[in-house]
Amino acid sequence: MDGLGLRNVGSHCSISEMDDYEISRLLDKPKLNIERQRSFDERSLSELSVGLSRAGLDNFESTYSPGGRSGFNTPASSARNSFEPHPMVADAWEALRRSLVYFRGQPVGTIAAVDHASEEVLNYDQVFVRDFVPSALAFLMNGEPEIVKNFLLKTLHLQGWEKRIDRFKLGEGAMPASFKVLHDPVRKTDTLIADFGESAIGRVAPVDSGFWWIILLRAYTKSTGDHSLAETPECQKGMRLILTLCLSEGFDTFPTLLCADGCSMIDRRMGIYGYPIEIQALFFMALRCALGMLKHDAEGKECIERIVKRLHAFSYHMRSYFWLDFQQLNDIYRYKTEEYSHTAVNKFNVIPDSIPEWVFDFMPTRGGYFIGNVSPARMDFRWFCLGNCVAILSSLATHEQSMAIMDLIEARWEELVGEMPLKISYPAIEGHEWRIVTGCDPKNTRWSYHNGGSWPVLLWLLTAACIKTGRPQIARRAIDLAETRLLKDSWPEYYDGKLGRYIGKQARKYQTWSIAGYLVAKMLLEDPSHLGMISLEEDRQLKPVMKRSSSWTC
Repeated sequence: MDGLGLRNVGSHCSISEMDDYEISRLLDKPKLNIERQRSFDERSLSELSVGLSRAGLDNFESTYSPGGRSGFNTPASSARNSFEPHPMVADAWEALRRSLVYFRGQPVGTIAAVDHASEEVLNYDQVFVRDFVPSALAFLMNGEPEIVKNFLLKTLHLQGWEKRIDRFKLGEGAMPASFKVLHDPVRKTDTLIADFGESAIGRVAPVDSGFWWIILLRAYTKSTGDHSLAETPECQKGMRLILTLCLSEGFDTFPTLLCADGCSMIDRRMGIYGYPIEIQALFFMALRCALGMLKHDAEGKECIERIVKRLHAFSYHMRSYFWLDFQQLNDIYRYKTEEYSHTAVNKFNVIPDSIPEWVFDFMPTRGGYFIGNVSPARMDFRWFCLGNCVAILSSLATHEQSMAIMDLIEARWEELVGEMPLKISYPAIEGHEWRIVTGCDPKNTRWSYHNGGSWPVLLWLLTAACIKTGRPQIARRAIDLAETRLLKDSWPEYYDGKLGRYIGKQARKYQTWSIAGYLVAKMLLEDPSHLGMISLEEDRQLKPVMKRSSSWTC
């Protein structure tokens, strides 16, 4: 396997916090009675995933193997899930290693794209925090944690820099969107240059960078079993600074996080200002990850108390007001307006006539999803893939909601997956609405880029969500689609068109996270226990009884 760029990993596995009875009970779980006909591989993956999630809270999280393999590696699971790697895997590893960036001889990240054919480099030669996450997971799953540790420490160092845009100073906890290593061959020195939004198109600071950093720190800890990095004073302070920015009290009446447009993966004007689902899901996941890593000392305890309070309000708000299924859509359609007092059903005074026509046909009888945004008199009904997948992985979505999201993806496969996975958002905005919402952005025309474009990087998130919900056959179907084109097309950044048939008009080739996303998806399917790095089981304390006001019936 060394020829493919993969390390040989021993079969020895240590399992903490589980006694022999729990392990034997887990491995002896009865087979699921599922009506759909599935292959032997799919059944075994599904049973392993559901068995792990039902064995108890965070059993995925309490397991690790020396050498970087996370979770179970029993003879039963490794024999059932092993398969010959696709020929693309070798090319993907080679391309991923070509993207490595070194600082003073040590690998510290991967650049966004290695597209030598592109005339404009722009900032694609930088290491982006969000872009590096799938690369980091690929290296962790392959037993190479050192680059991830270097990246975490370097970005933590950059967090301490003074950050100014014009004459305004950013918050102390802000993490950079990206950084670049400048090599001076004459002086033989390396210098780091960070971008906190002052050079970005639109000059927007990345809200998601800090959340991804915390999520990745936990992934490193779970993969290696090494808690010493997260417990260092520097990492403890870094987490507290990130969360202090988000947990500070202000004028908000909602527990969700208020954001500017373009502050996340969708980094251009796309009408996501307010409370975008991507940021809310990442915020929730980062809060829960930090909760398990913060020390219970004087400073940590105060932060932990604030996190716990916020999580309770946050989970209720999101599950109540962002969730949309057939019944909820029908209820909103029948809303009364101009309601006053605490008994109001239409709490945000959403006008039913503002519901777009497409959503009535898009919503299946079985299925649902977290909508894009909820704020006063405004509901953005668009589907956003990243936010919904992270909602499943973080358990912001309940078990029932997670299954409904999977039902929706299956029912609306042509719309959300098409010929190249996966739509970053659906549907595209066009015409007059496009002119108003995007400011006539030539890059975000209909069915292109962030406006309904298809992004292969999202494969890893879909695959992880599929494994967690016991539906790996959905992920395999999407990966099979990607394998027909990705290598042949030189690993594009994104695809255009309603079905994702065309390489994006401004898409970079050899886009690193397209490559890494594919590798992570493949490795998750091969060994579902890797899910423990990036998945959190539902906290029963965050499961309040869902109650509506007494006037709920319209």
